[in-house]
Amino acid sequence: MASAGKPEIETLSSRVVYQNRWMTVREDAIRRRDGSQGIYGVVEKTDFAAIVPVEPDGSIHLVEQYRHPVGARFWEVPQGSWESNPEADPLTVAQGELREETGLQAADMVKLGYLFECYGYSNQGCHVFLARGLTQQNRDLDHEEQGLISRRFPASDVMAMIQSGQIRDAITVAAIGLLVMRGLLPQAGDSST
Repeated sequence: MASAGKPEIETLSSRVVYQNRWMTVREDAIRRRDGSQGIYGVVEKTDFAAIVPVEPDGSIHLVEQYRHPVGARFWEVPQGSWESNPEADPLTVAQGELREETGLQAADMVKLGYLFECYGYSNQGCHVFLARGLTQQNRDLDHEEQGLISRRFPASDVMAMIQSGQIRDAITVAAIGLLVMRGLLPQAGDSST
């Protein structure tokens, strides 16, 4: 049991070891509750929004893009952050990212939750939204999103892509899971859509 008032980890000092427009990497000298010391590497990133655009028939719009750190292209829900405006309202970010990546505009956006992406080493969180009442507009891709494609899939195909490992993005899997748990998407194997 934790002792009252004593932090589990105390930061003794902190230094930035790398920084760019998208992230800051810092190294903290720490002391644990038992008095032992160590270091902790932390990646600071702006929170982002992930959007699951769902059509009335249950089909889902996904985007595919090349992800340099893993050297491959993968399908995922539209997602992104506004590093130049980190205080932007998450709903505004979600609406902007949806339009930018897919060209879709949603009449209804429902916040499903807030998740940490990788809290073992990063403070970055994700606001997850369901987008409904979709109308097609023009896309407005960022320069960094060259080659991004958008496609609509039946929900059963998305579930099969998750089960087979074709979709590997943790936020996408979690966002779809939130929809399934709320009864907003059919269960895997359900062919009703």
